[in-house]
Amino acid sequence: MASSDKKTKGKKKIEIKIIENADDRLIAFSKRRTGIYKKISELSTLCGGEILFIIFSPAGKPYSFGHPSVESVAKRFSNASQHLEETIDAPIETYRKEIINLLVQHFNDVQEQLDLNLRELYEQDERFAEFNNFISITRDKKIAAISSMEAPMDEDVPSSFPLDMALICMPVLGVLKAYIDVFK
Repeated sequence: MASSDKKTKGKKKIEIKIIENADDRLIAFSKRRTGIYKKISELSTLCGGEILFIIFSPAGKPYSFGHPSVESVAKRFSNASQHLEETIDAPIETYRKEIINLLVQHFNDVQEQLDLNLRELYEQDERFAEFNNFISITRDKKIAAISSMEAPMDEDVPSSFPLDMALICMPVLGVLKAYIDVFK
């Protein structure tokens, strides 16, 4: 690819001096501000330092970056007489508070899930009670039907009933009676 086909200058050394064109200056400021924020964040993460960075754009608009927060670092800077132990513990205290907030949120989420599961259990218990009631009613109807069939058989076998048939039916009636007794 020929060098004349490039649309940008790419990465090359530039002379460090003020950019004359105001629009180009604002664009460069915007791009470089993002890069500076990234470098400051890396420095804070790697070294564990508290950082406060304030910059004003060419248009006069202020931009700031602070770790752990702009307020805590500014407060520390304005309170230079504060003991060293108090200022060293500030990031640890901030981290501790953040962890506590996350744990409280997690606890609330788990509590909400438990409440949902408890409601589901109550609903299933109600459905089980309805089903059990249905089975009980069905069982009672079947027992009543079997009892009505059994009543004439319980008494002496009629003389017109063949004796060998009576011997066959008696054990069956005993099984039916046992079945009825189980469901009573």
